[in-house]
Amino acid sequence: MMRRLALMLITLCLALPAWAADAARPERKQAFGDVTVHYNAFPSGTLTPEVAQASGIVRSKALGVLNLTLLKAGKPVTAVVGGKVKDLAGSASALSFRQVTSAGGVSYIAQFKTEQAQTLVFDLQFEVGGISHDLQFNQDVFPGE
Repeated sequence: MMRRLALMLITLCLALPAWAADAARPERKQAFGDVTVHYNAFPSGTLTPEVAQASGIVRSKALGVLNLTLLKAGKPVTAVVGGKVKDLAGSASALSFRQVTSAGGVSYIAQFKTEQAQTLVFDLQFEVGGISHDLQFNQDVFPGE
């Protein structure tokens, strides 16, 4: 029950304007043929302690969460996901994604450091059904208060 609630709340964070969305993709999704990736980054402190614990997310003013949901023909699909996050100065960190599955939904979450307001570049790779894709997007991030 808690995992389903956690997944639902994380998925809802895709629609929250917790952090500013870039003007080029305000809906925070991108299609790759019949696979659509919904993505969003948000401060980990916006999650309730219960949801964070159920999802294995550390709540901190200096940590953000990147959430990806992949759909194929409108249905959740599993994938192999990896990537890195870098600031505009080029300092990069690897992202370690975990799959969160509940009640037929599948999301991939990774945490990253964010100690100041800045623009981050997310370089992601994912593979669905043996086909690899790259996704890159910028997002302004603001550490939790």
